[in-house]
Amino acid sequence: MVPNTATATNSVGECEVMASLDDDGQTERLIIADMTDDGAWLSVAVSGSVSLPEWQ
Repeated sequence: MVPNTATATNSVGECEVMASLDDDGQTERLIIADMTDDGAWLSVAVSGSVSLPEWQ
């Protein structure tokens, strides 16, 4: 595997990450996004997750 040699474009101090639960009436999703970069986000269905007590 070739190492990734790309340089970071933002320093850690410039990032602002937020999380939100979104429910469109069919699927509840967890959305995590870097507010400083329009393309830096992910969304996962909450139905496939486990609660913290179940995970421990």
